[in-house]
Amino acid sequence: MSNEKQRNPQQPPVGRGPGGPGGPGGGGPRGPHGPMFIEKPKDMKGTLKRMISYIGRDRYLMLSLVAIVVVVTLLGLVGPALQGQAIDMITLENGDEHVNIPALTKLLLFMVLIYAVQAAVSCLQGILAARLSRSTVRAMRNDLFHSIMRLPIRYTDTHNHGDIMSRMTNDVDTISNTISNSLASLVSAVLTVVGVLAVMFYYNWLLALVNILMVPASMAVTRFIASRSRKYYKQQQAILGQLNGDVEEKITALKTVTAYSTQKKSYGYFEGLSIQMRATAIKAQIYGSVMGPVMNFIGNFSFLVIAALGGYLALTDVITIGTIAIFINYSKQFNRPINEIANQYNVIQTAIAGAERVFAIMDQKPEIDEGKNPMTKEDIRGDIDFEHIHFSYVEGEPVLRDFDLRVKKGQRIAIVGATGSGKTTIVNLLTRFYEIDSGSIKVDGVDVRDIKKEVLRSAIAIVLQDTVLFLDTIKENIKYGNLDAKDEEIIAAAKIANADKFVERLPEGYDTMLAESGSNLSQGQRQLLSIARAVLADPKILILDEATSSIDTRTELHIQEAMLKLMENRTSLIIAHRLSTIRDADKIIVLDAGQIVESGNHEELLAAKGKYYELYQTQFAGMKT
Repeated sequence: MSNEKQRNPQQPPVGRGPGGPGGPGGGGPRGPHGPMFIEKPKDMKGTLKRMISYIGRDRYLMLSLVAIVVVVTLLGLVGPALQGQAIDMITLENGDEHVNIPALTKLLLFMVLIYAVQAAVSCLQGILAARLSRSTVRAMRNDLFHSIMRLPIRYTDTHNHGDIMSRMTNDVDTISNTISNSLASLVSAVLTVVGVLAVMFYYNWLLALVNILMVPASMAVTRFIASRSRKYYKQQQAILGQLNGDVEEKITALKTVTAYSTQKKSYGYFEGLSIQMRATAIKAQIYGSVMGPVMNFIGNFSFLVIAALGGYLALTDVITIGTIAIFINYSKQFNRPINEIANQYNVIQTAIAGAERVFAIMDQKPEIDEGKNPMTKEDIRGDIDFEHIHFSYVEGEPVLRDFDLRVKKGQRIAIVGATGSGKTTIVNLLTRFYEIDSGSIKVDGVDVRDIKKEVLRSAIAIVLQDTVLFLDTIKENIKYGNLDAKDEEIIAAAKIANADKFVERLPEGYDTMLAESGSNLSQGQRQLLSIARAVLADPKILILDEATSSIDTRTELHIQEAMLKLMENRTSLIIAHRLSTIRDADKIIVLDAGQIVESGNHEELLAAKGKYYELYQTQFAGMKT
């Protein structure tokens, strides 16, 4: 549609670029270096539960990974015990050293086998973890994309597009990396702690108790640091989304930025976000990096106490030297998973923050289609009735006021008015991109709220001022109007739209690959393709939203001819400023402040010398009437 909706001061501002308050990453109170983010409570338990539900979708893969982790953990617990046995095979009797060589050799060979199996199984663990990660992320990303496709237009109009894309890419990738690198490690850590404690108590309860007493200290440190790091990791993800949104917007509008020489301003805004990103990331990394050294200190202190107490117990013949070696090794194994959990806590925090942002979009209410009327596209003729329509984008700021309009099948109705008068809003309501506040819109006597949206929209084709073309071939872009169309139908539509001449001159014809947004074509060529797409859709109702306002006069003649063919036997709503587009309309209605102030044909309205006459004098002065 035209840019009117974005320019309309009565509508909610779109959260894009500096000053846009719309939605996450879309603005808010600002400090000297960009937007200030307000910390909100995080539902960690609920988010974790939902993440686990995604991980558990591939149940057999998850159970296989857990089984492998159990095997790796058990093999890791066997090693220190075997080392202790090996040490105890070296004894002193009457000052002479005695070694049971055959038994020691067998034990050492068994240890080599254990470590080799552990290495092989660890490699398998990595493979399964990677597969589980990609499987989980695939399901999550598919669900997220499905949710985005079902979002109401109001949501995408008022939220930063770059931030939405950041959730699809950065946040989901963060979750993927966490599952791949941290999930197996966390499961292994828990099993290792439990297993080590069991073995320790088996050998000596006193030394085992020393290790246990260190756990509360570790947990206290973890909670203290994590409580301070959590908010910074959440802010870091939010700012990253804002950065992506700003980059996406500036790249899209690079010509405009360059034309107005606002590169310095754009860079200043981006630098402000970067400064805030740096400050937040530094704080998050400081708290995250402090965790490891503090936990290492606690672990080393535990190791020191065990060594001292173990030495005393060995001197008093309570335990053997081999048992001390076992405890020293198990002490390291006991502290390592605790340190691992602490060191990965910042990664987990980031993943949870990302998951929460992903689930926030999934939890948005999808566009509801409550239409229960069984009518199909073929049943629609094209009569449209707007009856006492009241509508506002922002409560208390009406855009349309008691709007009444009758359109008969096949009529061409032109809608004119100053910017912000509500022209494009009429289209938004007819297509049910937005819902009316009161009144009714009827197609062939049936309220549009009772018609399934898919049926309603399949009967309507829109040709916009800003053409939308996809990174695909010309054929596929035209085919977007009817995905079931055959090649000959596509070519026929292009001929009706006067697009076939320039397409056939291209080296690859209809198989020519378009650049992003069709930038390798002229504006007029892009518009002809959008008309061909509308022709292929074979609509009952046609909407031309300032479709020629960006075209030069010569090109407009070709487009005008194509549009006249397109409008034949179709109900047409024409939103336009150019005289050539509206002068032959069956009726022209003039909107002002959301109300119809005049209606009639071109000559009648000029003769009345009212609002239309003023618009004509302003916009078309000097043109022959």
